[in-house]
Amino acid sequence: MKHPISAVILLSVLACVSCRRGDLRGAWKPSPDGKTYLIVADDNGGHCELLLNGKVWPHAKGEAGHIESGHHTLSCGGDITLNIPEGVVYTFDYWGP
Repeated sequence: MKHPISAVILLSVLACVSCRRGDLRGAWKPSPDGKTYLIVADDNGGHCELLLNGKVWPHAKGEAGHIESGHHTLSCGGDITLNIPEGVVYTFDYWGP
């Protein structure tokens, strides 16, 4: 192989990308107690009230709040649909398109 260092770098990057557990809107990791949590790390600029499934999200930006797994709608200047697996800490971090 002509460029062994390039091959090692490429394989390392592919390994890291394939291990990421997440989606376009965020990422998740197993929760320490097996319950399901949501962390809203991006509050869409903080210019509106965060709603989860039409109810005020009572937790501060970056604070984990207990939720049920499954489909949820996060709203703040627009609606985002999230599908949160059971037993994880899901960190929402992207409002973009």
